[in-house]
Amino acid sequence: LVSAGIGSSSPFHLNGLHKAGDVVLGGLFEVHYISVFPEFSFTSELSQPNCQGFDPPGFRQVQTMAFAIDEINRNSNLLPNVTLGYSLYDNCATLGISFRASLSMASGQEEQFLLDETCVGAPPVLGIVGDAYSTFTIAMSSVIGLYKLPIVSYYATCPCLSDRQRFPSFFRTIPNDSFQVRAMIQILKYFDWTWVGLLVSDDDYGLHAARSFQSDLGPSGGGCLAYTEILPWGNDSVEFRRIVNVMKKSTARVVILFSYESHMINLMEEVVRQNVTGLQWMGSEAWTTFAVLQTPDLMPYLGGTLTIAIRRGEMPGLRDFLLQIRPDLNHNNSYGNNMVNQFWEHTFQCRFAPPPAGWVEAGGALCTGQEDLESVETELLNISEFRPEYNVYKAVYALAYALDNMLQCEPGRGPFSGNSCASFQRLEPWQLVHYLQKVNFTTSFGDQVSFDENGDVLPIYDIMNWQWLPDGQIKVQTVGEVKKSAFKDEELTLDEDKIFWNFESKKPPRSVCSESCPPGTRMARKKGEPECCFDCVPCSEGKISNKTDCMECTSCPEDFWSSPQRDHCVPKKIEFLSYHEPLGICLTTTSLLGTFICAVVLGIFFHHHSTPMVRANNSELSFLLLVSLKLCFLCSLLFIGRPRLWTCQLRHAAFGICFVLCVSCILVKTMVVLAVFKASKPGGGASLKWFGAVQQRGTVLVLTSIQAVICTAWLLSSSPAPYKNTEYHNDKIVYECVVGSTVGFALLLGYIGLLAILSFLLAFLARNLPDSFNEAKLITFSMLIFCAVWVAFVPAYVNSPGKYADAVEVFAILASSFGLLVALFGPKCYIILLRPERNTKKAIMGRGTTKS
Repeated sequence: LVSAGIGSSSPFHLNGLHKAGDVVLGGLFEVHYISVFPEFSFTSELSQPNCQGFDPPGFRQVQTMAFAIDEINRNSNLLPNVTLGYSLYDNCATLGISFRASLSMASGQEEQFLLDETCVGAPPVLGIVGDAYSTFTIAMSSVIGLYKLPIVSYYATCPCLSDRQRFPSFFRTIPNDSFQVRAMIQILKYFDWTWVGLLVSDDDYGLHAARSFQSDLGPSGGGCLAYTEILPWGNDSVEFRRIVNVMKKSTARVVILFSYESHMINLMEEVVRQNVTGLQWMGSEAWTTFAVLQTPDLMPYLGGTLTIAIRRGEMPGLRDFLLQIRPDLNHNNSYGNNMVNQFWEHTFQCRFAPPPAGWVEAGGALCTGQEDLESVETELLNISEFRPEYNVYKAVYALAYALDNMLQCEPGRGPFSGNSCASFQRLEPWQLVHYLQKVNFTTSFGDQVSFDENGDVLPIYDIMNWQWLPDGQIKVQTVGEVKKSAFKDEELTLDEDKIFWNFESKKPPRSVCSESCPPGTRMARKKGEPECCFDCVPCSEGKISNKTDCMECTSCPEDFWSSPQRDHCVPKKIEFLSYHEPLGICLTTTSLLGTFICAVVLGIFFHHHSTPMVRANNSELSFLLLVSLKLCFLCSLLFIGRPRLWTCQLRHAAFGICFVLCVSCILVKTMVVLAVFKASKPGGGASLKWFGAVQQRGTVLVLTSIQAVICTAWLLSSSPAPYKNTEYHNDKIVYECVVGSTVGFALLLGYIGLLAILSFLLAFLARNLPDSFNEAKLITFSMLIFCAVWVAFVPAYVNSPGKYADAVEVFAILASSFGLLVALFGPKCYIILLRPERNTKKAIMGRGTTKS
């Protein structure tokens, strides 16, 4: 305490304002902003602070605390029968003075503590409102917190002060910078500004904000920092020139400034010198309403600036209270209540007696104390900027409500050991901390005040816009707010119509590293650059992106494919051998033509069934052969059209049975020809008994039944089924029938091939028979065509994809059917229709005898 200069032989006098009371609250404010000792010596007993540069806003905050305490004392519902007093000190914007003042207030609570021998001094304090600077508050709270003395700051915003382990008794009525950063990120997100520059001051205030931006900007707002620069203290022109060059070269059109007005002044000097325009500025609350920057010279650069501002509140009666301020003509009292006198001298540019040497001679006026405050322009009465003052007001009321709750405690139901309550005669600061943590009230302006577990108040900020009006006037307009309630995250409210944009378009600027990737593309980050810098790569085939700035393209469902623009999925084209396409129409027409020709031939044979030509060629088998050929032509139609389960099962079964019926008839006819020829020789008559009409029909039925059994077993074991094939084309679905069992399909074709080869061999052996038995030559030729077609079919079928495999099979069916029809029945129809004179028994038999 002696080292603090309080109890030394030459007392250390702090500039302050005091009022006695039952309970005294302390306060620390910046009434002067210049000190001749920037780093004050704690060990110097004889040093006196020499504070210069009177700061009216700081004095207004002092008077706001005095007003709040006066208002509380007049309120019969809050702290009845208790009078609050105050001890308010000027920190001179100096850490040493601020620290010494806080120690003085904390030390005053020691009962044995004596000031000299007169016992005159500031009464003990139960809580402190202050300090304004984060760095000062950190230093003060680190020591004062050991005594659990509650500290409620109205302006310290460093997030580090939310650490309850280090600062257990610290509270604040201003949101911490973490929320301010999140508020700015909300604005960036609202206007889609993803590429921004960041300038911060070289202290706790700026550096903590920079760390918050770097950690939160990407996850919360999807943005990136184009650059981060630390503004130096003092007028370092070389460094400021380098920083402005970085701003000029960057493609970021939005610049965020987290610093104090002194940095801003030095920075803007260089910005004006280099004529850097076209930037959208965003500012923290530290310089949002700084009038020095709101000049016509700077508006071409700073017009349209968006800034975060402390919540402005209405405090009825404060202006009248300020107008009642009067100087203390006996200012050399023991409490040093000369703060009002300093304000008076600053406002009216006069000096109280005795004036400094040479003041009167230089024409200076003497203060009388009767000057009229309303007759001069002073920042003291600028009620439009009651922002920090509103935080001071809430801080005082928070302490008052906590004290009121503590004094209303019912004995036996208290929160302390043994359910005890605090004693008004022995109030302890740590007891007030307990109640301060639970305080919850609503101001006359309608704002709710309560603290979370870290001592932070429910945050709320105003959003301001620096407007350059057509008549040249400058106005700082409230255009929105961002707040957080107990049950919701940050809520941003903006009235965009009220915002002034300092651009030719009168619209928000674009500030992105890379333009948004349109639907149909995806973002591909550029190597070595922030995540906001990317290329737009088209989605690959089969994938789409239907939103802007997609990180990945999405695969389309199985039956869909990407559109040409790759922005939506479209159903895949369906491909099968259709009745409506030229190939299908051609094959269908050919099939029906073959069916019609078979019907015509059948009609001719039926009409001429009694003629020798028809009777000589085993008319029953000929009719059955024509019917089977007709069925072969018709079964080809099952291969055309969209495959369905019943068509897939029926097409191969019908094809196999019809062709076996056809080939069986040919085989039996061939065997009959050989038997007849053999019977014509001596001793060969017995062979005909095995080839009567019944035996012929039975042979055809047995041979056909074998194929029916094969088809039935195939369908029951592994039936053919429709299948969506996407292997041929990615953008098409080829509908086809899978054979199911390859063995079954092979047996079906193999059985047909076996009968065909057998028929061919028998016919080949009978090719040299006399002309009376010349049908063997026709059978040989027809089976040669049949076998040639189906031998060529196998490789063509295997190598034909999709619908072309069906077309190949249909072509093979039609080609082989036409080959049999023309080879077997063409010559006979020629004789029946065109050479009827040869359609006689005599002609047929005579012709044969002659040639023999």
